[in-house]
Amino acid sequence: MFRRSALATVVLLASASMAMAGPQYVDETGYALSGYDPVAYFTLEQPPLGEAQPHAVPGRADITADWNGATWAFATAENRDKFLADPEAYAPAYDGHCAYGVAKGGKVPANPNLWRIVEGQLYVNITPTVQGFWTADVDGNIEAAETNWPGIEGDAASGKSWTSMDDNAGTYETLAPIGG
Repeated sequence: MFRRSALATVVLLASASMAMAGPQYVDETGYALSGYDPVAYFTLEQPPLGEAQPHAVPGRADITADWNGATWAFATAENRDKFLADPEAYAPAYDGHCAYGVAKGGKVPANPNLWRIVEGQLYVNITPTVQGFWTADVDGNIEAAETNWPGIEGDAASGKSWTSMDDNAGTYETLAPIGG
């Protein structure tokens, strides 16, 4: 009897948890991470804090996969297959919303070219100025974001565009995805 009720409780909690999962941030491109390849970040050289990151790698419109309620684009079929084998290993934290915004208690869009990998997790931010705040205390911001995320995860995804913000001028060369 105890095992059945314990199992029922676990199933109930898991179902409730899945129902509370927040929507993936998708901008006007119609893709998660604005059509950039989530796996490719893990192949880019990450410079020290305070130095500019290399630009993200645009995905291709003809190499995609669906996960977490969104379409993701990839530069190669190999990257798509790696992602599908373990999406949580490559997807950005906080459903692709700005990590600093989550640390401050809200869901705001994120610029896929303002990124950092910390302990194997991809984090993205909204503008260079905000990324400066983020990198000033990465550990503290992650701790605050982890505390805030459960309370805002189920909120609607941001509907704003990071490309419309003046502070993002020059942070990207091309919009993704490419080809098709």
